[in-house]
Amino acid sequence: MTWPVYVVLFGTEISVHLVFEILAYVLAVYYFQWLRNRVQDPIDDHNRTLIFIGAGTGAFLGSHFLGSLERPAEFHWDLIYIMANKTIAGGLIGGLFAVELTKKIIGVTTSSGDLMTFPLLLAMFIGRIGCHLSGLEDGTIGSSSNFPWAMNFGDGVLRHPVNLYEMAFLLGLAAFIYYRQRQGPLPNGAQFRTFMIGYMGWRVAIEWLKPAYFWPIGLSSIQIACLGCLLYYAVLSVTQCQDCRLHARLFCKKIL
Repeated sequence: MTWPVYVVLFGTEISVHLVFEILAYVLAVYYFQWLRNRVQDPIDDHNRTLIFIGAGTGAFLGSHFLGSLERPAEFHWDLIYIMANKTIAGGLIGGLFAVELTKKIIGVTTSSGDLMTFPLLLAMFIGRIGCHLSGLEDGTIGSSSNFPWAMNFGDGVLRHPVNLYEMAFLLGLAAFIYYRQRQGPLPNGAQFRTFMIGYMGWRVAIEWLKPAYFWPIGLSSIQIACLGCLLYYAVLSVTQCQDCRLHARLFCKKIL
């Protein structure tokens, strides 16, 4: 096949990435609503709407800002440039912290992410189909490879099909979370936390198979952001664990 793929609608060529992006949003919203109708959501409609607004705003800003930092040498404070770049990793991180801020403001203490876990996985899987079919235009191609399954996206270079790798990972992550869920009720927020930790760890690893800019410390901007998110969850796990707090206090007493 040849890249990029276009969809012809009424004689007009439309970017396949745009088509799959819209499809991802629409199906994710319907899937979320279907899930919410089947379970008792501890968050009422008003607060859920405010959380959605916060999540959308944070995801939008985080996606474009982190995306514009992928190539530091090209970065400049220009709205057009910033809006032209985006990354799902930044969207997830920005959405996470915007939701936590929103919940703090409106007084919601329960986790709000579990219901969003599988809709997000579905949306990201569909979105990656569009990324793969867009080829070089999307900017999410892999680095050169001599693996048997390496693909030529139009520039004559055989590359890692990193979007296919990610689709396989998302399926595996969804299966793992579903299996854990079937084993017995998970603690509130465990689904979303597992999803975020899994995906952030994945992005740290897969970035080394992309032609990204790496800082002198050997990490890209996206890897640094993802590691920061993983650190956030590590600190959160320690502070929320009573045994961890007890051990920390005992350790502090010993060294003091």
